[in-house]
Amino acid sequence: MYALREALAAFRRTPVLTVLSAAMIGLSLCVVGIFAVTAHNVREVLDRVESRVEIVAYLRDDATEQQVQDARAQILALPEVREVLYVSRAQALEIAKQELSDISSIFSDLDVNPLPASLEISLVPGQKGPDVVTAVAARVSSYSFVEDVRYGREWLDKVYLLRRVAGAAALVVGGAFALVAALIIGAAVRMAIFARRDEIAIMRLVGATHGFIRRPFLFEGFFTGLLGALLALPAVYIIFRVLSDAIFHLDWIPPLWVLGGFVIGGVLGIIASWSAVRQHLREL
Repeated sequence: MYALREALAAFRRTPVLTVLSAAMIGLSLCVVGIFAVTAHNVREVLDRVESRVEIVAYLRDDATEQQVQDARAQILALPEVREVLYVSRAQALEIAKQELSDISSIFSDLDVNPLPASLEISLVPGQKGPDVVTAVAARVSSYSFVEDVRYGREWLDKVYLLRRVAGAAALVVGGAFALVAALIIGAAVRMAIFARRDEIAIMRLVGATHGFIRRPFLFEGFFTGLLGALLALPAVYIIFRVLSDAIFHLDWIPPLWVLGGFVIGGVLGIIASWSAVRQHLREL
């Protein structure tokens, strides 16, 4: 309770410094929040693209119905496979007429259906990585009556490359701005320590432990970080709404991410304060 009272008293003694420190922390966390919104929406887009991943096996014209049914059952038994849909040549022609309505007359004038039958294989969610898709495609292509297997390998590799790049960028940029926020909190705590250096020296002379001296500053850093996160949240939301309404629709970050922002702000405050106090106590 003593440490908590001292931390709150420090805010009352230096309100301008507290607000300035919280504002700078809020600015840093605001940039992190904007980047989090961007990273979240990039991930959502990649997830939607990934959900459309499927393997299409084109069958030879001499494939028998029994061969197709046996292969379909064997493929469906694979743990990575969710569904196997057989599309006959006639169905393929009807689908082509519907999806390619501009040139549907060309299909109508043909005497022979040029489209092959196929097996459309959907994978279990979470089992659509390049390695899994390639393995299932290789298993399907091993059937003698399968003429070709397509699954968009080139763009699938690009999707997962973008996912890795987005993850690495989030880690680097988020870490950089977290470091900036920690430095700002540390600078604010150092100024508070400098203003109370005589008091700290007297406390040490009467036998106060480092933990006793450090504790109020840890609370001060923690509350400053929370206040910065509280200032950053509405700023990020306003920017999110402006971009979503003016440019294109965006999804708001999950509630756990918002909670994580407050946790990060508070933890950064504690770490920065602990580092600043530790350095100062060494110098005394």
